Amino acid sequence: MQLNQITLPVRDIPRSKAFYLQLGFRLLVDSPHYCRFLAPEGDTTFSIHVETGPVHPGAVIYLEDADMDARVRELEAEGLVFETQPEDQSWLWREAILADPDGHKIKIYHAGENRIDPPWRVKPEA
Repeated sequence: MQLNQITLPVRDIPRSKAFYLQLGFRLLVDSPHYCRFLAPEGDTTFSIHVETGPVHPGAVIYLEDADMDARVRELEAEGLVFETQPEDQSWLWREAILADPDGHKIKIYHAGENRIDPPWRVKPEA
């Protein structure tokens, strides 16, 4: 199986659409209640759908960038506000956190080889 997309509930499509376009996503489908985007790199898609009730953020979106420090500076220069600045983590990733307009957490990070092959990875049995 291949993961096709993640869809997040949002309260305001135009506001959220503008936010994700600012992050670098490319718009594929645009309607008053739904937008689908293509990731800035690769072929992963991502959607937002208007929610009429309360929006309860829960999922965390991870966007990897080899030069994440520079990317964070670029996004800040465009007016995005980060909750945390780039910081090395104990799980061997470097990440910074921001939230979308509905409070969904987004981590801009770099893990390199540790994303797939951390030192504590489960080893296949021989």
